[in-house]
Amino acid sequence: MIAVLTKFPHLRQDFAASLVVFLVALPLCVGVAVASGVPAELGLVTGIVGGLVTGVMRGSSLQVSGPAAGLTVLVFEAVQEFGLPALGVIVLAAGLIQLAMGALKLGRWFRAISVSVVEGMLAGIGLVLIAGQLYSAAGLKAPTTGVDKILGLPGAVVDALGSGTALTSLAVGAGTVAVLVLWKKLPGKAQTVPGALAAVLLATVVTQVFGLSIATVEVNGLLGSIQPPGSEAFGELADPAIFGTILAFTLIASAESLFSAAAVDRLHDGPRTEYDKELMAQGAGNAVCGALGALPMTAVIVRSSANVAAGARTKASRVMHGVWLLLFAALLPSALALIPLPALAGILVHAGFKLIPFKAIVPLWRSHRGEALILVATAVSIVAVNMFEGVLIGLALSVAKTAWEASHLKLEIVDKGAGPIQAHLSGNATFLRLPKILDSLESLPQDRPVELDLSGLHHLDHACRTALENWAERHSSVGTEPVRVTEPEPVRATASQP
Repeated sequence: MIAVLTKFPHLRQDFAASLVVFLVALPLCVGVAVASGVPAELGLVTGIVGGLVTGVMRGSSLQVSGPAAGLTVLVFEAVQEFGLPALGVIVLAAGLIQLAMGALKLGRWFRAISVSVVEGMLAGIGLVLIAGQLYSAAGLKAPTTGVDKILGLPGAVVDALGSGTALTSLAVGAGTVAVLVLWKKLPGKAQTVPGALAAVLLATVVTQVFGLSIATVEVNGLLGSIQPPGSEAFGELADPAIFGTILAFTLIASAESLFSAAAVDRLHDGPRTEYDKELMAQGAGNAVCGALGALPMTAVIVRSSANVAAGARTKASRVMHGVWLLLFAALLPSALALIPLPALAGILVHAGFKLIPFKAIVPLWRSHRGEALILVATAVSIVAVNMFEGVLIGLALSVAKTAWEASHLKLEIVDKGAGPIQAHLSGNATFLRLPKILDSLESLPQDRPVELDLSGLHHLDHACRTALENWAERHSSVGTEPVRVTEPEPVRATASQP
């Protein structure tokens, strides 16, 4: 024992932390799987792979990976469109792409994605997740699209009020949310048990003691749930639509994992994340999950922060948490059948609210209205259209905003009443500013000579140069003196000094 502690000096801290992470991960793995429309055991498989495969790889030493609420909506849509067997193909392909991106050193580029787009993505996911799980909490079937889920809620309330079974189910879900909210207000010793686990246990006990007729988790057995994709599943690759889903899985899982890594780095003083290696670790885990037909994985901030808060010092804690998940799935699978579905819905409703940045929206609106609008537009697009196209809309808006702000241009007109009118342009002249430039120049008197000074421009694109040349030709064509143009000075390279 002494020899083991000498070789692994932080084993005690990591062992204790692994138990905490296991207790946090267990209900979330099951809940995410059920909400995604797949067998509950597949959520545990992804959690196990996140511990035993991704957990041993280099990247972020204290970050924990597994099935995430942030991918629930996308997985559900993929299963509905392509079928459960094709899910393994999608996850496998996404994992291989992540491995390739990590090998090509592209991990750091995900840090360049606008935070507003990421927060808008998570907010949109949260809204759809909350709306969908409210139906599940009442034991009702949810509509398929995000808009229908939200618009159908008043009707769902009416249906629930007219059904005793639905009201009972909804009460269990609401009680689960209440336990999660109030759990953090209990004394520190009580919080040793994770709130999600406590809420599920209490809901299970109440359901069993009072004999409530509420739907519970369907159990198929661990080995019975694992279905590696066959030739028919790979045949789905002939459908071009599946590649958009693969790309969406790749981008969203990678962005969420690497943003989580940056957040976890701020929680501890240990080694910093190696982003390219972390991306490869996520890719390896997703490749294995795909080969097993399981859910996709990302790094999960809830489990990761619990790992750090519990005193973990090395990656051994996340590896051991995978071992505990494996032992539970192998030895106690029947325990899953006791968990009421409304309790899992309550956990995901709570998780959905945490995805929406309520506290950040108002300060962001006050300081950066453009970023706030991108956040809201991304979230609304995800609800109104779908996950992939919503994220693309957010990225396009972010690029357009950046391009607009980068094209700062100042036009100064000097007219002394006699002699030529002087027009000075400074800044960056791009096609985005052409309307402003031409409106100002075309308003100048046609019968006066003009001196156009472009020496203050840092950048002049082809569209602007062509438009200015055409304007100068038109202005000079009615008998006035030709427009005199002072060209911008070329950028001179400065030799570095030894």
